[in-house]
Amino acid sequence: MNWLDIFFYDTTGAFLAEIAVRVVIMFTMIILFLRFTGKRGVRQLSIFELTIILSLGSIAGDPMFTKELPLIQAVWIMSLIISLYRLCTWLMMKCQVFEDFLEGKPLYIVEDGVLVLDKIKKGGMSQDEFFAEMRYQGIEHLGQVRVGLLETDGNFSVLLFEKNKVRYGLPIFPRYYQSVSQIETGRAYACMYCGQVATISSSKETCSRCNNNDMGWAQAINSTVIR
Repeated sequence: MNWLDIFFYDTTGAFLAEIAVRVVIMFTMIILFLRFTGKRGVRQLSIFELTIILSLGSIAGDPMFTKELPLIQAVWIMSLIISLYRLCTWLMMKCQVFEDFLEGKPLYIVEDGVLVLDKIKKGGMSQDEFFAEMRYQGIEHLGQVRVGLLETDGNFSVLLFEKNKVRYGLPIFPRYYQSVSQIETGRAYACMYCGQVATISSSKETCSRCNNNDMGWAQAINSTVIR
C-alpha cells in the first residue's frame, strides 16, 4: 500500500489548476446568487430560504472537483434556481396563501402575560427554548410581556407592558421557576404550565385555565423591566 495514494492518488498538477478555476467560478456564482436574493439571504433563514441555500450548496459543491461534470451544467441549474426563487418571491407578493405556504405564519406564543399553549405546540419549540429567547431580551417573568411572537425566521419578538401596567407573572429564570410546596395566604402564584396567575389554597390545586396540576405552581413576581 502506497500511503501517498491517500493524499494524491492520480491527481495531477493540471487537475489541481482545473479545480482552482472551478472553485473560483462556482464561488463567484454563489456570491452572485446571494446578491440576487437580497439581504434576506444572510439573516436567519425561513424554510423556503433554507431550501434554496441547501440546493445552492449541492449544485456548487460537486462541480468544483468532479472532472466529469462540466461547469455549464452547474451554471444552468443555478440560473434555474435563481429564476424559481424570483418567481416564488413574486408569487408571494401577489398571493397571501402562497406566502403562508412557503414562509409559514408568525405564532403568538405569549398574550397578556400567559402562554398560548396550542400555538406553542405548532411552533415546535419547547417551553425552555421560549423562556431562553425571552431571557436574552432581559425579560424576568411573563407578567412583563404583552405579546410574544415567534417569527417565521425563528426570531422571537416581544411587546412589553408599560411599567405601570406590569402584572404578576410566571418567573422564567431557573432559580425562581420552581414549584412551591407551602402556600402563603395572600400571595400570587403562577401555573408552571401555562402561566396563569391565581391565589390558591394548595400547591396541588388544578389550574383553572389549563386544567394541569402536574407541574405545580411557582411564586409569581411583578418586577418591571430594567433596560
